[in-house]
Amino acid sequence: MKKREFLKKSALLASTTAIMPSFVMACKEEKQAATEVKKLTRLRTAHIGVGNMGGEDLRDISSHADVDVTALCDVDSNNLAAAKKLHPNAKTFTDYRIMLKEMADDIDAVIVSTPDHTHAPASMMAMEMNKSVYCQKPLTHYVSEARSMKKLAAEKGLVTQMGIQVHSFYDYKLATLLIQSGIIGKVHTVRAWSPKNWGYDGPVPEGKDPIPSTLDWNLWLGTSAERNYKEDVYHPGNWRKLVDYGCGTLGDMGVHIFDTPYNALALDVPMTIKNECRTPNGFGFPENNNVTYEFPGTEYTTDTLKWVWYDGPGAPDMHEDLFLPGANGKISNNGDKKNASMEDKMSLETKTAEAGKLPDQGAMFIGEKGRLLLPHFMQLPQKIVDGKYVDISTEITAVEKANNMGKPIRDYASEGPKHYHQFVDACLGKDECTAPFSYASRLTETILLGVIAGRFPNQTLHWDNEKAKFSEEEANAFLEGDYRDF
Repeated sequence: MKKREFLKKSALLASTTAIMPSFVMACKEEKQAATEVKKLTRLRTAHIGVGNMGGEDLRDISSHADVDVTALCDVDSNNLAAAKKLHPNAKTFTDYRIMLKEMADDIDAVIVSTPDHTHAPASMMAMEMNKSVYCQKPLTHYVSEARSMKKLAAEKGLVTQMGIQVHSFYDYKLATLLIQSGIIGKVHTVRAWSPKNWGYDGPVPEGKDPIPSTLDWNLWLGTSAERNYKEDVYHPGNWRKLVDYGCGTLGDMGVHIFDTPYNALALDVPMTIKNECRTPNGFGFPENNNVTYEFPGTEYTTDTLKWVWYDGPGAPDMHEDLFLPGANGKISNNGDKKNASMEDKMSLETKTAEAGKLPDQGAMFIGEKGRLLLPHFMQLPQKIVDGKYVDISTEITAVEKANNMGKPIRDYASEGPKHYHQFVDACLGKDECTAPFSYASRLTETILLGVIAGRFPNQTLHWDNEKAKFSEEEANAFLEGDYRDF
């Protein structure tokens, strides 16, 4: 089933009074929907996916004083039971389509925290019903979905936010403002990295295992192709490694770490992409990726911008752009993350780096007047010129005052909810989202182009932004996928 057919069918299921596809909806209805959102005094939320990251999303959205959680949906009854204990008044569902249909008059916003392959199907259905949407990163599984979600959100005039909570953190805001103030001049290169390993270089699992009684496997698969269940291969968590459900390390930590340089430099999508990685196996993502992008220039960059991403055990590769004062020409390899625990892989936390060593995860801006190191996360950016750290405390103070930033709070428990609360306040007409789908779709498209390049190792792909297609015709087959009728 093609995407358009699935969305039409979802719209029919969702409502008997508003079944027309978005492109023929009256502008009057769209403006009325947006106005109604602004008149809300409390926000009634429905949550699709409430385990793992979905549980964190539920916790932080519901921590807002003006939120009422009215509906919970998960394909795993264990996750659903745990969430129900926290929100006993919420109705529970295993199928988000049924939830949206039955609860249409009792929800204002939908929180989508599923595996990546269900982000767009669930979000698009909710938006067709004029619901504001908070969707976890990456925004979508396919490039075509990202563009569709951006278009629909704009047509409907809806409040939207992608789940990149560090976007609202002090250090990332500060780095953005410092770069845009010209602290290292125009930027010509960005190098970013994460040694986390959301790849799988092993064989395709054979056979099948009994499906747990607590899991609706058909609904977990959703629009993806039918496949036998294998214990500890797909659910929970490991789906990120697999091409049918996730987007690898690039689509996980890459979204967080790309976000600030991408935003600070006001980038659009790249012109060329090249991924140096192993030959694709059609099942799992490569465990190590080295992706090089070339972007058109902006007011904050030179004529073009080079961006290099490293992920997997041992990342980043040694390069003079990453040498730090006191490192004696060496880069710490940050340890081998290949066998890291699930908790470690899913955590955003990073340890403070030792003197002369790169942080485990982060980004380096290289400009005409020096370099700016941005650790991931909750650490101040550092300026380096001619192999020496430069004191930028005066510049930081000036930026803080000019933008009323206050001082940093080094506590994730208090900082984490800010991005969620911003979404809630925007739905209530009190704020604006800083990672709406208009922005998140471009960032996600950039990420996904790098993922697609992994299917063509060591080959430079050329992207036409206006036509939304590659010059290399064979790569266009991966811009969208067929939706299974489930």
